[in-house]
Amino acid sequence: MNKVWFVGAGPGDPELITVKGRRLLDTADILIYAGSLVSPDLVACSPAPRKYDSNGMSLEEMIPLMVRGAREGKTVVRLHSGDPALYGAIVEQIDLLEKESVETEVVPGVSSLFGAAAALQKQLTLRGVSESVIITRPAGNTLEKDKIVELSQSGETMAVFLGSDKLDDITGRLACSPDTPAVVVYHATWPDQKIVRGTVADIARKAAEEKITKSALLLVGEVFAREPRGHTRSVLYS
Repeated sequence: MNKVWFVGAGPGDPELITVKGRRLLDTADILIYAGSLVSPDLVACSPAPRKYDSNGMSLEEMIPLMVRGAREGKTVVRLHSGDPALYGAIVEQIDLLEKESVETEVVPGVSSLFGAAAALQKQLTLRGVSESVIITRPAGNTLEKDKIVELSQSGETMAVFLGSDKLDDITGRLACSPDTPAVVVYHATWPDQKIVRGTVADIARKAAEEKITKSALLLVGEVFAREPRGHTRSVLYS
């Protein structure tokens, strides 16, 4: 019996998948992919004869496909966007597969957070400015209460996922100064990537003017300033 592979597809650019991830795509018999969140070029490049778009599928529909494929000795690839460890919802899938005695393995991917940082040509941590990165999301259908207010009091770099449709609410609750640099990156590394720069005070308005309401990442922190205050040269190259 073969194992089920959970593979991070990367942020969008099909060339940003890992070598191991691409090898698995090239040899997959069954590919279950995360709908519009994954590059269609990656899906198309896989010769897998059986491909399933998981958009709208329940676990009760997906898991039997994986179990049956693994028991048939097929190479089963579950393709997630970005890196599966960030809001990938893989734990419940793995738990159900383990109950069926199906082995799993996770292949990490490039998160959209790092794709966005690369697009901005910025560091998320910067000596004298920020030594930490906070990754969070706002409350919504699957999260009753968030910690955005508390987390934003730290003054460290902050990345807010899954909040493109709530930017007004999120920025209105941030405890940092209104003039703190803020960036919204839509479809990081995709061909239609869009970058909107501003501050906590105006980034929601600017993003709305660009009609960004989904598939974007909100980044907040002094590291995104043109000339970050407090930055000192890294001792690595001194």
